Amino acid sequence: MTRKAIVGSLLLLVVAACGTPQEQCINRETRDLRILDRLIGESEGNLNRGYALEQVEYTRTRWVVCAPAVAATDTSPAQPAQMCERDYDYTVTEPRSINLADERVKLAEMHKKRRDLARGAERAIAQCKLAHPD
Repeated sequence: MTRKAIVGSLLLLVVAACGTPQEQCINRETRDLRILDRLIGESEGNLNRGYALEQVEYTRTRWVVCAPAVAATDTSPAQPAQMCERDYDYTVTEPRSINLADERVKLAEMHKKRRDLARGAERAIAQCKLAHPD
């Protein structure tokens, strides 16, 4: 998991914890629906573009100053800065070919699943509102 994903997940947890009990209940009960909506949007974008976009993480090594230079004093000579190698991760969005026919089938299946989840979410939201009135 990338650092961005970890930070994003922690931020979502903090925001989710700040809601009222009703909001937390609704958020918990509609999580799958929100995930599916995101995936549907991604699949529709893939079909519109004709290809998928994939996040690929790479690591690059760089020389950095590990210890700064120290000026000379009356009791010790000057010391130069010390350099060392550090790895830095970075993410690049790259195009990826997809089978458009398979993507259309996948999108149709996700739309069917979304209808089912939406029906279940309506009931769950009503129960949350009964259990946690504002």
